[in-house]
Amino acid sequence: MTDVPPAGSPAPIVAGLLRERKEQVAQRWADLPLFQAVFTVTRDEAVEACHAVLESLAEVVESGRPDDIEAPGFSTIRRQLAAMSASRSHSGLSIGQIDREVGALRAAPLDLLESDPGDFGPQERLRAALLWSELLGTLRVVIIETTLQENREIVDRQRQQLMEMATPVIKLWDRLVAVPLIGMLDSARSQVVMENLLEAIVEHNATLVILDITGVPTVDSLVAQHLMKTVASARLMGADCVISGIRPAIAQTIVQLGLDLGPVTTRATLADALELALERQSEVPKGLLPRQ
Repeated sequence: MTDVPPAGSPAPIVAGLLRERKEQVAQRWADLPLFQAVFTVTRDEAVEACHAVLESLAEVVESGRPDDIEAPGFSTIRRQLAAMSASRSHSGLSIGQIDREVGALRAAPLDLLESDPGDFGPQERLRAALLWSELLGTLRVVIIETTLQENREIVDRQRQQLMEMATPVIKLWDRLVAVPLIGMLDSARSQVVMENLLEAIVEHNATLVILDITGVPTVDSLVAQHLMKTVASARLMGADCVISGIRPAIAQTIVQLGLDLGPVTTRATLADALELALERQSEVPKGLLPRQ
């Protein structure tokens, strides 16, 4: 059930102002940085965007929930606000600067209310001004929340891209691929490793995989678990795994922790793993033949 403003509420004044003076307010807002810098194709585009925001704010006022960021009116413009805040953020503005740009929207409706108050007395105009200030404060919270969410999504995408770049799958020669792991291996990254490796096994029809952990600083039970899951996944795809880069310190850690790598083949260095791969080949791969 939709809430309604209580009797004597200034909501009708504010909603009427936002709708009846919509064109005047939109024309002023369209020249402000928040809209002007985002809608750069034509000024009419910026004015139309202002109309949409004003109509949504009027709906929020009429719902009697001017302080609720979940009010239905805000949901209709969240995508637009997200695009606007993302554009300003990509331009290098901080959240504080974006907030100040939103705060600049406050003046236009108040100026119109003061210059042409209609039949409303000073007390009614004061209450209407307070309600508009409250509504704009909520809009600022909505935009800040939207900006933070957009920034989080950007950071997540960048982190995903970095993980993929940091875990390449290299085709060494026919049916043999290698994954050089560098840095810590956590749950998120191990998932990326597994997905990239399985795709590479299918793409290259690989039957042997070398997981090189020379660049992994420490191996604990969690890292060992991730490695075993990766090995098991590769085996299900028909590829055997060799783990290389077992340094003395890592070997001692594995023994001390009582970790069981099971039937996984291990080698001290990547060179040793490559030698093993050669032994398993029925013939010398063409890629290793000297160039004429």
